Amino acid sequence: MDAERLIEIETRIAWQDDALRQLSDALARQQRDIDRLQRLCQALQSQLETVGDAGRPAPANEPPPHY
Repeated sequence: MDAERLIEIETRIAWQDDALRQLSDALARQQRDIDRLQRLCQALQSQLETVGDAGRPAPANEPPPHY
C-alpha cells in the first residue's frame, strides 16, 4: 500500500471520527431535551389533575352561580 493511499484512509477515518462525535453529542442533547420535556409533561399533568373540574370554563349559556 503506498503512502498516499494510507494518508487518504487515515484522513477519512479522522473525518468519520469527528462526524461520529458530532452525532453522539447531538443525540445526547436530544435525549436531555426529551427527558426535560417528559418531566415538564408530568408536572403539567399533575397540575391538571389537581385542578380537576375547577379549571374548566363554564359553558357560555349557563348563568353564573350567584343568580
